[in-house]
Amino acid sequence: MAVTSTYTVTGMTCGHCVQAVTGELSALPGVADVQVDLASGAVTVTSEAPLTDEAVRAAVDEAGYELANA
Repeated sequence: MAVTSTYTVTGMTCGHCVQAVTGELSALPGVADVQVDLASGAVTVTSEAPLTDEAVRAAVDEAGYELANA
C-alpha cells in the first residue's frame, strides 16, 4: 500500500533546486513518486512504506536544502 507524505523544504528558488531535491528523494528505497511545488516549498513523496524523517532530512540535506521542522 502506497504511503504519501508532504514535507516543507526551504531554500529552493528555481527549477534546478526542484530537480536536485526530486533526484535525491527519488533515490531513497521504496520511493515511487516525488512532486515538488516550488512556490510553496511543499514536497509530496509517495513510497511503498513510510519513510523516516531522518532519511528524508538526509536526502534533502544532500541536495543542498533544508527540511523545515514539522
